[in-house]
Amino acid sequence: MRLATLALALTVLSAGPLSAHDYKAGPLKIDHPWSRATPGGAKVAAGYLSVTNTGTNPDRLTGASVTAAGRAELHSMSSEGGVMRMAPLPNGLEIAPGATVTLAPSGNHLMFLDLKQPFKKGVRLTGTLTFERAGTVPVEFVVEGIAAKGSDKGSDKGHDHAH
Repeated sequence: MRLATLALALTVLSAGPLSAHDYKAGPLKIDHPWSRATPGGAKVAAGYLSVTNTGTNPDRLTGASVTAAGRAELHSMSSEGGVMRMAPLPNGLEIAPGATVTLAPSGNHLMFLDLKQPFKKGVRLTGTLTFERAGTVPVEFVVEGIAAKGSDKGSDKGHDHAH
C-alpha cells in the first residue's frame, strides 16, 4: 500500500508542465501562460495567456518579463491586404470588468526579445505580468511544442491544458 501511495505521489509531482496553471491577482484570473519552443539561434518568442477581470473596476496589462529574455513587449497582430502586421501596444491592454482578454497566436501577444537561450518544450519559464491596478504578478510560462496553437475554450488543441 505504501509503495502505491508513493508511486501516485511521484506521478502527481512529476506532472508539472502537463497540469494547468492559473494565477489570481485580486479580481484578475490569469489562465495558463505559455510560449512555444524555439529553434536554436532564435532571438524572439511569443507569450500567450488569458486574463479575466471578475471585479468591478477595469485594469490594464501594461507589461511582462521572462527571465530567459532580455525584454518583453505587448504586441497586436492585424491583417491588412492579406499581410500580417505586428505593432507594439505602448498603452497596454484594458481588461474591463467582467471581460476576458486573450493573448493568442495570430492575435495580441507578448513578444519576448533578446532570448538568452532557446525555449525547450516542457520547461517552465519564470516571469511576471504587470498590471496597472493589480501590480506585478509572478507567473510561469509553460513552453509547449514548436507548432502549438493554443486551446479553444475547453478543448485540448495544441497544448496540454487541464481545468
